[in-house]
Amino acid sequence: MTAPTLPPHGTPTAPHTATDAPAEALAGVPASPVGESLHGPVVAWFDDHARDLPWRRPEAGAWGVMVSEFMLQQTPVSRVLPVYEQWLDRWPRPADLAKEAPGEAVRAWGRLGYPRRALRLHGAAVAITERHGGDVPTEHAQLLALPGIGEYTAAAVASFAYGQRHAVLDTNVRRVFARAVTGVQYPPNATTAAERRLARALLPEDERTAARWAAASMELGALVCTAKNESCHRCPIAAQCAWRLAGKPAHDGPPRRGQAYAGTDRQVRGKLLAVLREAHAPVPQAVLDRVWHEPVQRARALDGLVADGLVEPLPDGTYRLPLT
Repeated sequence: MTAPTLPPHGTPTAPHTATDAPAEALAGVPASPVGESLHGPVVAWFDDHARDLPWRRPEAGAWGVMVSEFMLQQTPVSRVLPVYEQWLDRWPRPADLAKEAPGEAVRAWGRLGYPRRALRLHGAAVAITERHGGDVPTEHAQLLALPGIGEYTAAAVASFAYGQRHAVLDTNVRRVFARAVTGVQYPPNATTAAERRLARALLPEDERTAARWAAASMELGALVCTAKNESCHRCPIAAQCAWRLAGKPAHDGPPRRGQAYAGTDRQVRGKLLAVLREAHAPVPQAVLDRVWHEPVQRARALDGLVADGLVEPLPDGTYRLPLT
């Protein structure tokens, strides 16, 4: 099945924090007057300023969109681009990836970070091959039933690949809605029921317009309404933005969460995986011991990789990327 040609979708660079309502629930939700006043300017801005990215092109298809959504979670576009292109060259269809050992997906993931995403994408490819004849399913419920796919990814693929009407609510979109409609600088740390209701209320009634709005509002948050140093002078809805009209009041909620990396177990896990990715034979414990000076943290990180299915211990005391 080939995905229809659709407008390119926006790309978040911050962690996805999203939700979606079933299509039948959304069908009876009319667009709010506030939403109708935002749709035209944002979509027109998107027509002129959307980035040309490979997963937005018609030839990417639904599989290309799905791969991009997995990779872009908590990872900026600049890091994703080379890995994405290599991935699609090697595995242009889900069945191509499904034939490989899951460890090969981890190896090809490189240094994108959060490598469990590679295992989840591999698991989704296997399920697509077994359940759907190798074609990414079109229905939101079928997408949601795939392993490793949550509400955000199911809604994003249904909207961006198949042009369906879904509330695609990631961090960038939440920030745009928080500022433009709610009048606050940042959304809550975790998605709330009120945000979900707002996203559904702002969704255009027309299916194709809704898909375009989802892409455009995400792109606006990624390029203009950014977390820091927002460019209000370039924003197509600055004149309507509740936060700007209120004088841009400073955030007074819980502190914004940072993402420390240096010295964390995540850094140690990355170093261990880097050794295993480069090796094409099982790696002795002594080689892994050299990647980090602190033995307790190193052992904890290695145990975590094994527990997550990213590393397979062998009876002789060596380790490798998983084969099954």
